[in-house]
Amino acid sequence: MSLEAIRFRSSPKASLSILNQLQLPYQSTYLDIDSIAPIEKLTNFSGYEAIKGMYTRGAPAIMLVGCFSIVVELDRVLHGNSRDDVASSFGYDLESVDNFKSRLSERIDELILSRPTAVNLANGCNQVKEIIDDFPNGDSNLEELYRSILQFSENLYKQDYQSNIEIGQNGLQYVIDVLTEENFKGPFSVMTICNTGTLATSGHGTALGIIRHLHKYLRKEVSNYDFYFEHTYPCETRPYNQGSRLTSYELKYEKIPHTLVTDNMPSFLIDNLNRPEYHANQYIRENLQSKAPVRFIFVGSDRIVKNGDLANKIGTFQLSLISKFYSEVKFVGAAPTTTIDYETESGDSIRIEERPKDELTMVLGAKMSGNEFSIDATTGDVLLERVRMAPLDINVWNPSFDVTPHENIDCIVTENGYYIKDNSGDFKL
Repeated sequence: MSLEAIRFRSSPKASLSILNQLQLPYQSTYLDIDSIAPIEKLTNFSGYEAIKGMYTRGAPAIMLVGCFSIVVELDRVLHGNSRDDVASSFGYDLESVDNFKSRLSERIDELILSRPTAVNLANGCNQVKEIIDDFPNGDSNLEELYRSILQFSENLYKQDYQSNIEIGQNGLQYVIDVLTEENFKGPFSVMTICNTGTLATSGHGTALGIIRHLHKYLRKEVSNYDFYFEHTYPCETRPYNQGSRLTSYELKYEKIPHTLVTDNMPSFLIDNLNRPEYHANQYIRENLQSKAPVRFIFVGSDRIVKNGDLANKIGTFQLSLISKFYSEVKFVGAAPTTTIDYETESGDSIRIEERPKDELTMVLGAKMSGNEFSIDATTGDVLLERVRMAPLDINVWNPSFDVTPHENIDCIVTENGYYIKDNSGDFKL
């Protein structure tokens, strides 16, 4: 099964397809994206719908899908058959550069609204808008504008992948530095929430990218230190189950030892692993694949603001509280610098997206036939079923993210290095 979440081609015509993450881990199918946002009878599937509908997710990935959707719409408008008719139908005026730029900016503003919490999407789209604003009016060639946006988007993809590798390296170095300073010996485990790997980025991942580096360079067989990485505990990440569906999918694919836990198990798990002399339950420990203590909680981020407060998938904040209680457990946020919002002072000002209530009261999964997936005889696709798990007509609160205050964060890792707080308790990002 492929872990290529985004497929973009610039020639012979621009094309974009994304791995349908709603069907993972049951099967790998791709959706073709042909526009920025839906227009009735003109678009099949848009970047807006892919992001809003959670077909693609992860802050870096939605930034890339958003920018590439701009490219494919422009290619369609400027290079497609009957381009004047297509352009007019989308609301573009090919005879006026000024009007064309204005309409394109409107379309991009609509795209940004698909995920208001994740700053990467807004950052990438606003940089495209800067390219549009700087492009001269008058007799300018719209083909030049297209090439500028295409080049920017392709470079963004390459930069994101490289930053992922560097985040992995810097996170690895933070782990080595912490455990060396503590004179720690033996195996250790880590925990994570949501999905921050290949499926959420251009490749490799952020928080999961660090775990990949730990497995590659610090597992027992290759470690050059007295300590070694042994196990990962991904949280299922309700209500959308990115941890159970996606992170477990990636860890299994990479053959990284892991055990799935629900979002309300971490405190009991860590208590039994980290303080067995006081709290271990012999029956619990007998059933654990690894006895290595949890020393690090790695999380991604959809927005990090100026003071270091971090917005991430709902459930992240409570993990930071567990980390604070067990002082030996370091809480680490990992994200590229495109995730940092230098304009917002604190997490109090982050707009938190609320998702539809059905996402909490219902679950989508594969229909089973015995111990195998049921297959549609016509299409060959795995049959999916939506099942309700709560009474009808009840009140539901379903925020998609929470905010972890910087006081609870031990380290923030970016492609530029790892950051710890100064003596005043502040991050200098």
